[in-house]
Amino acid sequence: MILMNTKIQDFIAISDFVSLMNLCCGILSVILSINHNFYMAAIFMILSLLFDSVDGWVARKTNRIDVYEFGKNIDSLSDIVSFGVAPAVFLYSHTLMNSPFLEIPTIIVSLIIVICGVLRLTRYNVISNEVEGFIGFPIPGVALIIATFYLSGLFNIYLALILSTIVSLAMICNKPYEKFNNLYLLILNCLCIILIILQIPLKIGFVNVPASIVLLTSLAYLFINLLND
Repeated sequence: MILMNTKIQDFIAISDFVSLMNLCCGILSVILSINHNFYMAAIFMILSLLFDSVDGWVARKTNRIDVYEFGKNIDSLSDIVSFGVAPAVFLYSHTLMNSPFLEIPTIIVSLIIVICGVLRLTRYNVISNEVEGFIGFPIPGVALIIATFYLSGLFNIYLALILSTIVSLAMICNKPYEKFNNLYLLILNCLCIILIILQIPLKIGFVNVPASIVLLTSLAYLFINLLND
């Protein structure tokens, strides 16, 4: 295929602006983590996921014809920041502030998150036209699990590092993950995410109920598929 034009405006479409909103939320999450505002950093990771979940829908509704796969690439690059770099910085900043003796293990886990995320998305871009569903755990899952774990009120840095390592390795495994299509669970998770973003405090004791529901659903999706023969 001969490339006739290299102007950005001839490549970019409405759905790409949605992907860029995903990217912006990811960058804001990184900045907030650096400034130790972990609550809002987690919120912006979840906002990134919302934008990531609708960019494909917008592309279909606007009849996007992505001849040069510009949209696929901008989506993947945005995902690396929002779902790879942002959770890695979140964990590292939280560790430096609260558990500095875990700095080296956290650096290692942070590198694993980003490296596995890059490998996961690169493989997806190569094989996406050949397979249905996902091979390996979807990269937004690592950010969603870390964010909701923190917001749930149950956060523990040791468990967070272990979970992050498991999720990262699950991203590059060869296990098929079906697209999340259980309508009732999808609606429940969407409602919970809305409650989280609106910061409506539905709690039992110190436990944030909506965040805990999303966390448990995400972990079930991770382990049921990972352990399924």
